[in-house]
Amino acid sequence: MSQNSTQGSAAATATSPVGVDAIPGPAKIVLTVLVFTAFVMLLNETTLAVALPSIMADYSVTVTTAQWLITGFMLTLAVVMPTTGWILERFTIRPVFIFAVSAFLVGTVLASLAPSFVLLLVARVAQAIGTAVTLPLLMTVAMALVPVPRRGAIMGLIAMALAVGPGLGPTVAGLILSFTTWHGIFLSMMPLVAIAAIIGAAKLTNIGGTRSAPFDLLSVILSVFAFGGLVYGLSSIGAIVEGGETARTAVIVLAVGVTGLGLFVWRQVARGRKERALLDLRPLTVRNFTLSLIVVMCLMAAMLGVLNILPLYLQGSLLVTALLSGLALLPGGLLEGVLSPVFGRLYDRHGPRPLIIPGMIAVTVSLFWLSTVDENTGVWLVVTVHVIFSIGLAGLLSPLMTTALGSLPSYLYSHGSAILNTLQQLAGAAGTATTIAVYSSVAARTAHHAPEAVALADGANSALLATAVTSVVALVLSLFITRIPSRVVASNTGPHLTTHG
Repeated sequence: MSQNSTQGSAAATATSPVGVDAIPGPAKIVLTVLVFTAFVMLLNETTLAVALPSIMADYSVTVTTAQWLITGFMLTLAVVMPTTGWILERFTIRPVFIFAVSAFLVGTVLASLAPSFVLLLVARVAQAIGTAVTLPLLMTVAMALVPVPRRGAIMGLIAMALAVGPGLGPTVAGLILSFTTWHGIFLSMMPLVAIAAIIGAAKLTNIGGTRSAPFDLLSVILSVFAFGGLVYGLSSIGAIVEGGETARTAVIVLAVGVTGLGLFVWRQVARGRKERALLDLRPLTVRNFTLSLIVVMCLMAAMLGVLNILPLYLQGSLLVTALLSGLALLPGGLLEGVLSPVFGRLYDRHGPRPLIIPGMIAVTVSLFWLSTVDENTGVWLVVTVHVIFSIGLAGLLSPLMTTALGSLPSYLYSHGSAILNTLQQLAGAAGTATTIAVYSSVAARTAHHAPEAVALADGANSALLATAVTSVVALVLSLFITRIPSRVVASNTGPHLTTHG
């Protein structure tokens, strides 16, 4: 692969003082549009869980069927994201953005009008395609346009969108449902996405050049079996634990996913030797990238595990209302969003280690603390520890993402962001499924000889303990993450914008 045909990045040394290189005006417009679009798409991702009971009633479907609106979204993300490395090499930013936002907008319009459950599911798939392309696009463009001394701050804004968007989704959906039907959730998204599409089509410029990368259909097919099978299988861990016919199906699908992943990796390595891989795996040979990636995966699994377990614990064991359980997690989520850009700017000044190591310690300590909850724990204590956990996350996500992608040469940015986003989805699915499976199995076992509140508390602290143990692995690995080598920074060329015709 020729570096002359790749998307560039700012040239600066790792020790350059903050503010030496200003972000060009056109780049600010590009990044603003992309961050806003990603925020809306991530907000949309978590809104539908609250509306499932209404959708089930309207279409007369069971909860198992209705869950496909969420599972199908995750599966589509997992299947499409591995292809974004090729997409971002083959096409420039403007057409890719227009495709992504158009797919999302069409899906949103169709969802708001869907006369049947099948069409609603198709609409969710279209939304997921747009989301799957937008997230790697945003990270790739940020690395290509932002000067090295400012990357942490911009990644902080991206981390804010990643944290606040999904966190606010259920709250926004709940407010909308208090005034209108679930169709209103999609109707409220339409003008926001339409505005982003209009501004983007008018203002976005193209970055760098493209490469006539060959499209490998077999790799795409393998990615469907690999990543689709893994997400479905990991999401079905609870069914596997319970046993029965559903468990056998889940195990078979998981085995297909593992086999598919092995074949997918083998094919990418083989084709990579000829510069023809659909997803270039060379970023995984860069130590800083791989270490940062594993830590991010552990954090995503922990974050989604906590977000799923704490509401169950608060409502089941402490007997608080659904509204109060949601409000209990709101301070931490908002604080994480506010602090992410702050920690991003600190990264620009001091590098990753002064932020990553204390952040991992805060996350690990808070998770072990949460694992001590019981039926008598005060809600205020849960809120306090969750705030500490969220502060730790804020100090980790943007430094880790910046370090991971910044450790790569510029011609691997698109493939690095595709790998990062794909494996985050897998980690999130694994974290959610594993914690809920542990919660359910321990609670069921304890319920034979203890009151329900005690059983549910035991399930929650066991699930949180499993998450805490995972964070220890991330803490150990974080000790080996280093500042981006200056030779990598020096190899990246300056930002380059070309106008569209």
